[in-house]
Amino acid sequence: MVHNCYTHILGASLRYRAVTSAYYRGAVWAMLVYDITKRQTFDHVAKWLEELRGHAEKNIVIMLVGNKSDLGSLRAVPTEDAKEFAERENLFFMETSALEAINVESAFLTVLTEIYRIISKKALVAIEEAAAAGSSSLLTGTNILVRGQEPEPERRISCCSSS
Repeated sequence: MVHNCYTHILGASLRYRAVTSAYYRGAVWAMLVYDITKRQTFDHVAKWLEELRGHAEKNIVIMLVGNKSDLGSLRAVPTEDAKEFAERENLFFMETSALEAINVESAFLTVLTEIYRIISKKALVAIEEAAAAGSSSLLTGTNILVRGQEPEPERRISCCSSS
């Protein structure tokens, strides 16, 4: 009986791993959220970070988010502990309150700004490499004509025509 339970749990665990690795593939950002009033949620962040780094791209933008900052009197995770962890692991860090909408938008804007910075840097490097290789194809574009907005044909007026 114990063997069957263990096999079933192990099988479920392996299926879970297969699903999660598919979720991580292609991800450009992640937020690891813990509850500042429950130490156990913060203690599990290291495990989730390890799993994330094991399956996601190496340049994924990761933010550590301490949620429920509106419940400061019930705090179980000191801000300094989380800041130190974030610095050690090279993560962005912010405390939020989803209930009161404190820093929620700011957290997303921080992540999006970093993604934009990374993508812009990659694009600049690609353009510089193309220019160094003598290719200007990345710097050319295509004109697209939208029906109803075609340019008017040029009208040539002759100044010296006789009528």
